[in-house]
Amino acid sequence: MASIQPTGAEALSIEKRDGGVVVLRMDVPGEPVNTLKASFAEDFARVFDELERDTSVKAIVLTSGKKSGFIAGADITMLQKAKTDREAAELSRAGQRALDRIAKLRAPVVAAIHGAALGGGLEVAMACHARIASDDPKTKLGLPEVQLGLLPGAGGTQRLPRLVPIQTALDMLLTGKQLDAKKAKKVGLVDEVVPEAILLEVAVQRAAALAEKSSGPRSAAPKGPKLEGAEKLQEAALTKTPLGRRFLFDQAKKQLLSKTRGNYPGPERILEVVEKGLEKGFEAGLEAEAVAFGELVVSPQAAQLMSIFFATNALKKDTGVDDPSVQPREVHKVGMLGAGLMGAGIAYVTANSAKIPVRLKDKDAEGVARGLSYVKNLVDQKVKRKRLTVREAGEQLSYVTGTTGYDGLRGAEVVVEAVFEDLALKHRVLMDVERECGPQAIFASNTSSIPIGEIAKASTHPETVIGMHYFSPVEKMPLLEIIVTPKTAPWVTATCVELGKKQGKTVIVVNDGVGFYTSRILGPMMNEAAFILAEGVKVEDIDDALMDFGFPVGPITLLDEVGIDVGEKVGHIMHAAFGDRMKPPAGFEKLLADKRFGRKNGRGFYLYGDKKKKGKKQVDATVYGVLGLSPGKQLPKDEIAQRCALQFVNEACLCYGEGILRSARDGDIGAIFGLGFPPFRGGPFRYVDTVGAKEIVRRLERFRDRLGNRFAPAPVLVEMAKTGKTFHGESTIAPGQHKVAAQGAGLGAVA
Repeated sequence: MASIQPTGAEALSIEKRDGGVVVLRMDVPGEPVNTLKASFAEDFARVFDELERDTSVKAIVLTSGKKSGFIAGADITMLQKAKTDREAAELSRAGQRALDRIAKLRAPVVAAIHGAALGGGLEVAMACHARIASDDPKTKLGLPEVQLGLLPGAGGTQRLPRLVPIQTALDMLLTGKQLDAKKAKKVGLVDEVVPEAILLEVAVQRAAALAEKSSGPRSAAPKGPKLEGAEKLQEAALTKTPLGRRFLFDQAKKQLLSKTRGNYPGPERILEVVEKGLEKGFEAGLEAEAVAFGELVVSPQAAQLMSIFFATNALKKDTGVDDPSVQPREVHKVGMLGAGLMGAGIAYVTANSAKIPVRLKDKDAEGVARGLSYVKNLVDQKVKRKRLTVREAGEQLSYVTGTTGYDGLRGAEVVVEAVFEDLALKHRVLMDVERECGPQAIFASNTSSIPIGEIAKASTHPETVIGMHYFSPVEKMPLLEIIVTPKTAPWVTATCVELGKKQGKTVIVVNDGVGFYTSRILGPMMNEAAFILAEGVKVEDIDDALMDFGFPVGPITLLDEVGIDVGEKVGHIMHAAFGDRMKPPAGFEKLLADKRFGRKNGRGFYLYGDKKKKGKKQVDATVYGVLGLSPGKQLPKDEIAQRCALQFVNEACLCYGEGILRSARDGDIGAIFGLGFPPFRGGPFRYVDTVGAKEIVRRLERFRDRLGNRFAPAPVLVEMAKTGKTFHGESTIAPGQHKVAAQGAGLGAVA
């Protein structure tokens, strides 16, 4: 007979089974998922002390009382309350002691894992003596602390390398990679994978079997990964010998720094503490982990990365409209105009993530076929990586169908256009859609620069016209920028925000204007890179400087990727709208005359295809001759980075002052998720708050005096420098209070 008993810890309950097996359930009251609160160490100690004293307890199964998952990790707000590194380190030591208590228990403990076992959740599971996982796709195991600028602080850096091969452990620790149950079993992280329906019973049986085999004192440290033959010898060579460890960690650090450029201390500290544990032993490794954890928790990088975590969580609950009574409408079918890379990518995420049927339209059958082929290739890749079964792949592909006529779009609640950046063309397709789909169909434009209000002028129902600006490649880029005009109906906004979330996107809503937010703030940075190039600085020096600052790619590389022709066209649109502040340097028309469009035609600033040698990508030196430049001028990397980054940040502040943005939070997330602004800097607005508005204004004015008015500080920054107000925190400055008069000739000059 089973009996359920309270434990004195409100998140934990005990169910006694026959044969001396106890099922310990964790269910944090009032929370959608289990997280480890500040009291967890004390609660675990109390409960396991009680179980240790009870001689009738032969084995324990630890599981979750929530259907949503096992344990999703530590409560991040708990970490933010730590004021000093010592205080944070003590949190780590308390967690370590609690999990050591589990590991040393005389009765074997088996973790029954369904859903997410992440961060502290996986650390709890690794302290158990066996792990059984459900085969549900929701079951994921990982240590994502590095993504918050931290490291696992409850023994994770020491137990993982003793459960799985060292290279697998480092990969998981340094990237935050999550494994599904089957992959976790393959590497030795879990012992068995079973259907959810029998998970608990199998775990109970495994616990009873372990109790029969052994009881008594146990070691806090796992014995090591279960390997045989050559794998066992390789593991020993890498972890048991000083020479092997030196080689392993030197190579790992070299690869790490090539990616982080020293901007993220978290991964480097992970390498240090893992190496310490392998060299000096488990206990020494735990102490090194606690010290490093404490120092990282109070680091500026972790503070910024945690702010991003909270911002993205807040956006998940944001409907995009201020009125809480506005509800999104159901979307049962999406129409997609344009079957190119953007259109096909949007169709894919709609089918794959949102599970909504999509009708993909192009002007001819050949275009439709290319789009459908692109979608099929993405689905096939998931099958190849064993993320989808063949049956599931067939089901997903059935969601996407093609058409060359507008009649195929009938019944679609939302039609997204991704045709060429031509205002007249967008007007034509808008009128065609309204004719076929009726007045209630939402028309969403994927334009990257043309104001939605200009597009909506061709509509008889401008309240249903909205912007949905996706980023390329759509299947990989996480941001969706939704653009609303004063006429856009709130239900239209809410519906598109909900659709974007179902597509797996992080969604921000911005107000209309040329370039909206993301394209607009990117423009001045790209222009500044071009000005620096025109001064004679080498292409690779410019890119390296911005990558050292923290961008994933440099601006010249980005121009090659986006397309030099696209950049030139958008540059003229921005210049027309904003005047000389956005005027690009002369010379880029020479690149187009030389048919240099970037990666897409294999001719740009860098070498592609057969001309490219192995290793680091190489600049096509002939580009300097086309532009009439003699490269060789030396500028300090910091000056290059500051000139470009300040243009980006200043334009973001102009957008804020003009009311393009609803909040600094949205501006930070848009810049990071859409444009690769360095996450460890927190976004352009947190960057201003960190450096200080007064210092940002001083830097801008210094460059303005030397280089011209394109560096004039945004009015909102000038006010903040005087008043001490910030974008985040207690004394904030409101958006939309510093509008700047238009300086350009208007969109009509280039449309």
